[in-house]
Amino acid sequence: MNHSRFPDPRQYGDVVALGGHLTLDYLIDAYHHGIFPWPMEGADRMSWFCPEERAVLFFKDLHLPRSLAKVRRRAPFRFTVDRAFEQVIVRCAETKRPGQPGTWITPEVIDGYADLHRVGRAHSVEAWEGDSLVGGVYGVDADGSFGAESMFFEKDYASKLALLHLIEHLESRGSVWLDIQVMTPHMEALGAVTIGRDEFLRRLSREQSRGLRLF
Repeated sequence: MNHSRFPDPRQYGDVVALGGHLTLDYLIDAYHHGIFPWPMEGADRMSWFCPEERAVLFFKDLHLPRSLAKVRRRAPFRFTVDRAFEQVIVRCAETKRPGQPGTWITPEVIDGYADLHRVGRAHSVEAWEGDSLVGGVYGVDADGSFGAESMFFEKDYASKLALLHLIEHLESRGSVWLDIQVMTPHMEALGAVTIGRDEFLRRLSREQSRGLRLF
C-alpha cells in the first residue's frame, strides 16, 4: 500500500490533513501510513494527525512499578481478547478524563472503529470481574504494528493489567513495540519514550515488512 489518499506526513506539522470520513478505506490507509484521526472540538472537518514527536513503548524497556507488579501477581481479573470490543470503546468514550471537557471518541469514531473491528483491523482486551466488564483497552493493527487508542477502568488497575495482557499477546506474536501516539504519565512510568516522526515512520515500515499476524 504505497499510494495514499493522505499527504506525506514529513511535509507537515502534527496535523497532516483535514476532512475525509471515518470509513474503512480512510482508516486503513491512515494507520498504514502512521496517521490517526483525532476529532477536534469545534472543528467542522476531521483532523488527521502524525505527531512530530511520537510516543512508543519498546517491550524490552517495559518497567513494572512495584505496586502494579504486586497487584498483577494476585491476578484479580480475567482477561479476554476481542470478546466485547464495542462495549470497550463505548466505555472509553464515557470515561471522564482530567483536563478534558469531553471526549474525542464521538459516535462517528465508535461506528468507524466498530467497522474496523468487524474486518479484523481493530482489537480489544477486556478485564472481567466475574461477569462484569471492569476495564479494557482497544487499538488498531496497522499491518503488523499495533497502535493503542484508549483505555477505561471501573476497578483499580483493571485497565493497566489489560494493557499488560495486550503487551504479552503482542510479544507472543513477535511484536517488539506498541505505538501509543501521545505520551501519558502512566505510559512514561512503564518505560515509554518519544521518538521523532521520521524514526517512527521508518520503524513502522520495517515492522510492516515483517508480515506479522498479531491476532
